[in-house]
This record gives sequence, structure tokens and C-alpha cells, in this order.
Amino acid sequence: MITLRIADWAEPGDREALKAIRLEVFVREQGVPEAEEMDAFDNESTHLLATTEKNTFVGCARLMTTGQIGRMAVQREQRSQGIGGMLLDAAITEARRQGRAQIFLHAQCHAESFYAQFGFHRIGSTFSEADIAHIKMILQE
Repeated sequence: MITLRIADWAEPGDREALKAIRLEVFVREQGVPEAEEMDAFDNESTHLLATTEKNTFVGCARLMTTGQIGRMAVQREQRSQGIGGMLLDAAITEARRQGRAQIFLHAQCHAESFYAQFGFHRIGSTFSEADIAHIKMILQE
């Protein structure tokens, strides 16, 4: 069973768990420079953390004050089990709870169909973030 909770970036244990997942997925797997992965927005964002019943940290997501959902990551061995969808649902719910006027994200192009299942629609053309092709997607309600 997977449990989701709001994580506190200011709390060292939560921050280290979030960083460990993001370092593994984005820096090691995808080659994103660590300096780009961890940024000043982490301090002001709402973070979600997914854990197993054994208290193993397996996924995370970030909701920025702008309404942008990002830094969605699930550990490789835990993928294809619905954790990404759970994180996205929780991030959307939290964005609505916070009263964000617009909920959007920058999706890696290969993940467009995943986000589309949750009501996100592509806007504009492809662009590069950390040398990875992305598209902007907005949640249509």
C-alpha cells in the first residue's frame, strides 16, 4: 500500500527523501545537472511524498505557487503501479485547495499521453528544459 503526504522541505528528513528520489530519477537516470534539479523554488513549493508500508520513499511531486506541478518522479522499481497517477491526483487536489487559478505543467514529451488522461491539454510547441524535450500542458476543467 502506498501512502501520500505533504512533505516539509524545511524538515531535514523530508528534504533528504525528496532529494534522493529526484537525484536518482532526474540526475542519474536522465542526466539533468544537479544544480538545475534543486532550485530556489523548492523552499516555497508544496511537496508530496509517496511511501510504501515499509516506509520506503518511492515517489514525489512539487506544486509551485504559480500552480505549476513538477518534479514528478517515481523510483524505477516502483513504476507502472499507479504511483505517478496518485501523485498527480494529489497535486491537482492540493492546487485546487490552495485556490490556484490555473494548474499546469511542463511535461516531458514522452509523458504527454499520461498527463492527458488526467485532463491536461497541450499548449504551444515543444521546448527544451535541461536538454530534454518538453511541452506545456494546462488542466482543462
